[in-house]
Amino acid sequence: MEELDYGRAARGIIRSGIFELGYAIEGQGLPLLVVGSSLYYARTFSPGLRRSVRLHFVDHRCFARPLGPVEAGDFAFDRIIDDIELARQAFGLERFAVLGHSGHGYMALEYARQFPDRVSHVVLAGTGPNQGAELAEWAERRWEAEASPERKLIFDREMAKLAGDIAAHPHERFKHLLIRLGARSWFDPGFDARPLWDGVWINDIGFDHLWGEVFRDIDMHALARGVTAPVLLALGRFDYLISPPAAWEPFRGDFAQLTIEMFERSGHTMQFEESERFDAVLLEFLHRS
Repeated sequence: MEELDYGRAARGIIRSGIFELGYAIEGQGLPLLVVGSSLYYARTFSPGLRRSVRLHFVDHRCFARPLGPVEAGDFAFDRIIDDIELARQAFGLERFAVLGHSGHGYMALEYARQFPDRVSHVVLAGTGPNQGAELAEWAERRWEAEASPERKLIFDREMAKLAGDIAAHPHERFKHLLIRLGARSWFDPGFDARPLWDGVWINDIGFDHLWGEVFRDIDMHALARGVTAPVLLALGRFDYLISPPAAWEPFRGDFAQLTIEMFERSGHTMQFEESERFDAVLLEFLHRS
C-alpha cells in the first residue's frame, strides 16, 4: 500500500488472500469509509463533498479481481467484514463513519455491530430491511401501482436488451442487470448509467451468494439492535428496486438512534441524483456527537 497524501487522490490495492481490493482515498476532513466498488462509488459522490469529508472507497470481494478460481465460500459474509477491518487497518483509521449503499448497507451495519469502538456513524443509502421474497413482492406491487406508463415502457425496452448484454459479456451479468434496471432505479427513467460502471470488475458468484442468499435472510431486528452508533437511512422516493419506505416501520425501534431522510427527486442513488441536499444531510449527521 502506498503512503497516503490527503492533499491528492490516492489509489492502490490491498491484498486479501487471492483478492486484490482496489481503493481510492479522496478529499479532506471527516473520515468516511464507503463499502463497495472503489471505481463506481467514487463516481457517485460530489466533488464538493470532498472539501469536508475524506472519502475512503474500497472494493469488497464481489468487485475485486481474483488471482485464481473462486467459489461461493470465498464470499462468506464474515470474510467481507474481515476485509473491511483489513482496509481500516491499512488506512490507519481509528474512529470513522461507514457508509453502505443498497445491499452494502448490510455490510456497514454488520461491521458497526462487530466493531462498535471504531464506528462513529453509519449511513445506509437506498437499503431495504432485507432482500427476501416478501419485501420483493411488496416492491413489485408498488411498481405496478405507482410507476408511470412511460417509466414502464422504458423498463420493458431496456430489459429486452439484457439477454444480448449477458451473451456478449457472460461474466458481468449482475452489472448488466443493474444497468438495464435503470427505469426502476433512477429518478430519470432514461438515465444511462453505463459510464458509472466503466471498468468495474464483477464476480457474479459473489453477488449471487450475498444478494441471493445472505441478504435474503438478514434478520434486521437482531442486526439493528446490535448497532450502538447513530444511523442515517437515506431513501429515494422513486426507488423501485427495494421495498417501499414503509417496510422500515417495524424496525425503527430496534435502532439506538435512527434518522430517516426521504429524497423526493431520487431513485436508488440519492448521493448522485440529489448531491447538494445529500451532502448537506450527510454533513449535518456526521457533525452530531
